[in-house]
Amino acid sequence: MFRAVVRLSTSGIIQSIARTRPCYSAPLASRCYSHATVETDEEFDARWVTYFSKPDIDAWELKKGMNTLIGYDLVPEPKILDSALRACRRLNDLASAIRILEAVKDKSGPHKDIYPYLIQELKPTLTELGISTPEELGIDKL
Repeated sequence: MFRAVVRLSTSGIIQSIARTRPCYSAPLASRCYSHATVETDEEFDARWVTYFSKPDIDAWELKKGMNTLIGYDLVPEPKILDSALRACRRLNDLASAIRILEAVKDKSGPHKDIYPYLIQELKPTLTELGISTPEELGIDKL
């Protein structure tokens, strides 16, 4: 097998097959396919607050919304988390509320000042709704 390749390469057949295309650079056309407007931070926050404030939201929609929100490259604002926690309370779903707080803590990553700030901002809501943080429950050490 290798002898046949060596014979073909010495005869120039392989060299002509393996010859590369000429190297030239043509200007690439830039196309803009999206005509949509860019959403501002305030519009983004309002959209998610409205989503979680729906009176008929069910558990699947709550989890789907949080999964989508956590998938973005950002830590949600306290007002978005406030409406999500209120949706958890309307659904009487304490586990989802604690999971939201855990996800936000995880999403904060190495920035140690973000999660305490969020808890500080959400403390009145957590107290009003009767939701304990994962640290208060002791499940952050598991």
